[in-house]
Amino acid sequence: MTNIKTLRTCKKGHRFYKSSDCRVCPVCEEERKWENELFSSLSAPPRRALENKGIGTLQELSQFSEKEILQLHGIGKSAIPKLVQLLKTEGLKFTEIRK
Repeated sequence: MTNIKTLRTCKKGHRFYKSSDCRVCPVCEEERKWENELFSSLSAPPRRALENKGIGTLQELSQFSEKEILQLHGIGKSAIPKLVQLLKTEGLKFTEIRK
C-alpha cells in the first residue's frame, strides 16, 4: 500500500502535501505559538489534546489520571513520561484513577 500525498491548501493559503486525513497545516502549526510554553517539550498532537481539554497548567494536569490523559486523542504512550517529568518539577503527579 502506498501513501499517496495530496496537495492541500489551508485557510491562510499555505500549500502542503499530506498522505493522511489530518487537516493540520504544518506551516500554520509551526507558526502557531503555544500560549503556555510549559508544554513546549511535547509534540503538536499532545499539546493540542491538552489544549482542547482545557489543560493549560500543571496544576490542572494533576487533576487527571494517566489513564484519562491517555484517552485523549493525540496523546500517546510516549507523551506520558514527559508529562510525569513536568509534573515532578512542581512536586505534582497524576491523580489516582477516579471511580
